Amino acid sequence: MAKTSGTSKRKGQEPCTRDYTIHLHKYVHGVQFKKRAPKAIRTVRKFTARVMGTKDVRIDTKLNKFIWSTGIRHVPRRVRVRMARKRNEDEDAKEKMFTLVQHVPVESFKGLQTENVRDD
Repeated sequence: MAKTSGTSKRKGQEPCTRDYTIHLHKYVHGVQFKKRAPKAIRTVRKFTARVMGTKDVRIDTKLNKFIWSTGIRHVPRRVRVRMARKRNEDEDAKEKMFTLVQHVPVESFKGLQTENVRDD
């Protein structure tokens, strides 16, 4: 069976906001102690770029402080983040869209799923 050509076209990126839980423990497993927190930050960037489809990923300072809160060696096992894809206001920017990643404090990670958040 051949694909139907012409009818399906990739939709352009629209601004949107989603909540994700990132399981950091599986990404920093086996990484030496003095490189764990930096690896976790890079992993959040990589995960966000893959999921939201933007190369420009900006991490909020509160998320950075949460990941580093227990030190360079002991990274939190999971983190709940809100990823907001936004339009780049800068005219001479390479990318049209960027993603802002913010920390969402939660009591427990039990039963949480990816959610689309309404933009107000």
